[in-house]
Amino acid sequence: MSIQIVPLADPHPGASSRRLVWLASDGEGAPVGSAFLRLFEREGQDHLAELELNVHPAERRKGVGSELLARAVAGAESEGRRCVLVQAGAGTPGDLFLAARGFRKVLTLTYARLALADAAVDAVADSPPAGYRLRSWDGTVPDELADTFTASRRAMDDMPMDDTDYGVVVWDVERVRAAAKAIADRGESLHTVVAVDESDGSIAGFTELVVPGDGKGDGQHYGTGVLPEHRGHGLARWMKAEAIRQARERHPALGGLLADTADGNTHMRAVNDSLGYRPTHRTFQYQLDL
Repeated sequence: MSIQIVPLADPHPGASSRRLVWLASDGEGAPVGSAFLRLFEREGQDHLAELELNVHPAERRKGVGSELLARAVAGAESEGRRCVLVQAGAGTPGDLFLAARGFRKVLTLTYARLALADAAVDAVADSPPAGYRLRSWDGTVPDELADTFTASRRAMDDMPMDDTDYGVVVWDVERVRAAAKAIADRGESLHTVVAVDESDGSIAGFTELVVPGDGKGDGQHYGTGVLPEHRGHGLARWMKAEAIRQARERHPALGGLLADTADGNTHMRAVNDSLGYRPTHRTFQYQLDL
């Protein structure tokens, strides 16, 4: 099959990353595949590229994926990147494709779902650890909490990522606000619950949940983290229970909540299990070192 690969410009570069894009077409000009290479630009992750590669099922095993992959890898090398990350579902064609092309498996993620109709979290949410209180908001962090919320983001710095060369996300207030704006621009709702240290009013931990704009379907957990100096008090489970309760009460048409957790993150997986999340499937993170 004759394949034409056309590079495209990214019309919407982000505040912390940009994309290189390639579209594959057959001899008649019909699109048969695409590759999106996300280039991280901020300090701590500017060595990294993330690839999303798709080929129409009817056009697989004809060289389309290999040609798109070659373009993406060359693009990452030309941008001075150290590695390329790609995610694929366990046992899928993408899983087999990447393993055969020099990528190594560096991380396993287990996806789980909580059916909100079955969620029984009130007892947990109503049992505050001594010395802490909860606070929550929708969308962008309130101005008076912006600095301490930004500082709390370092709770994710030691999140188990197995062998992934993911680097460290360096946060500032501008980046926190830009992330919230990006979610709002997609038409979705960001809900944040934090644990506040009553001794000084600082944020000790947070959990974030994104809900579809129409309040239907399933919501998606984003980050959940507790600062090292505040661990061991059950804050993650407490915050998540409150986030679940709020989602159930405020979005009655919402069916469930989704979470994805690295298999090596045994603590967060135990939290999710205790709150009623049930595994649905697994994906693998593959990495190509350049």
